[in-house]
Amino acid sequence: MSYDYQGISHIDSEELYELLQETTNSHLIIDVREPHEYEQAHIPGIPLIPMGNFPQYADQLDKEREYVFVCRSGQRSFEVANYLQQLGFQHVHNLDGGMLGWMYETKSGLEHVITGLNEHTSLERLKP
Repeated sequence: MSYDYQGISHIDSEELYELLQETTNSHLIIDVREPHEYEQAHIPGIPLIPMGNFPQYADQLDKEREYVFVCRSGQRSFEVANYLQQLGFQHVHNLDGGMLGWMYETKSGLEHVITGLNEHTSLERLKP
């Protein structure tokens, strides 16, 4: 069940799973953990942008789009959502409990690691 904490919407793993099942899902879900954490287990199809890299990508994100951020426990993803909200993003969500609360399929390996954005690798085109 979703709730707001300090102005940030928090969704649970069931709600995120339902979003991932929607064919018209317009949310961009981003894992913000470190590469070694993502490599061990991540939600299939979800791109990785480590938390520390967000300042270099923030101006390339669409402020009107909806985002859901994922980390291990929900703290780093909350911080990313809060950071972007302070920059004027109004549609940011945090996965409550992070991957520790994720009850569905995971995948190992470095599937979608974002190391740089250009006209060919736009975050806006990344969708699971």
